[in-house]
Amino acid sequence: MKQIVTLAFLFIVLGCSNDSSPEDGLPKETQTGANTFGCLIDGKLYKPRCEEPSVAFPQWGMIVWGAPSSYNYNEIEVRDLKSEFGFKMLLHIDSINLMGVNSYNINESNGLSDIDGLQHNYLHCLIYDRMTASYKMYISYENSGIIKISKLGYVSSNPINGYIMSGTFNCRLRNVNDPNDKIEITKGRFDINTSTVIYKEFP
Repeated sequence: MKQIVTLAFLFIVLGCSNDSSPEDGLPKETQTGANTFGCLIDGKLYKPRCEEPSVAFPQWGMIVWGAPSSYNYNEIEVRDLKSEFGFKMLLHIDSINLMGVNSYNINESNGLSDIDGLQHNYLHCLIYDRMTASYKMYISYENSGIIKISKLGYVSSNPINGYIMSGTFNCRLRNVNDPNDKIEITKGRFDINTSTVIYKEFP
């Protein structure tokens, strides 16, 4: 009887050790310019994925637009080009050249970017809905989340070598066509070297 109980216990332990959750796939929160990004959307893991980058056919999974020294904002654009149903996300961080390492409240998005976007912090994403077999645009709204920049600084004394931007984020978003259709982003994190991120292959 003792043998049976022991075997049953081992079976349970070994079975549980193989279990994994979406959170296990998230990158660690680092500040080294490791070129990582990940978040959970309604508990499901989302990360950049791409084929090998090329000049002729840009297949990058993540890129940063703007620079703290010459722009009032930075935009982190993330894409999954490898999964059957990929996604696209954009984080717009305003006045980063003035506020630096700080917390940024996430406000309304109009679904656009750069000069066509709004002049404050926002986030939006395009994700696939299996129920409707279509992509949906989800946008942030007033005070719907927060971005925390934990590191922002040049890699070296020469700005041409790029800079490291690291942080975390959480946000609630609503369907641009249906305000009652909402999703939640949790445990978002990124650690980016702007001079090398476009060349990274995200498997």
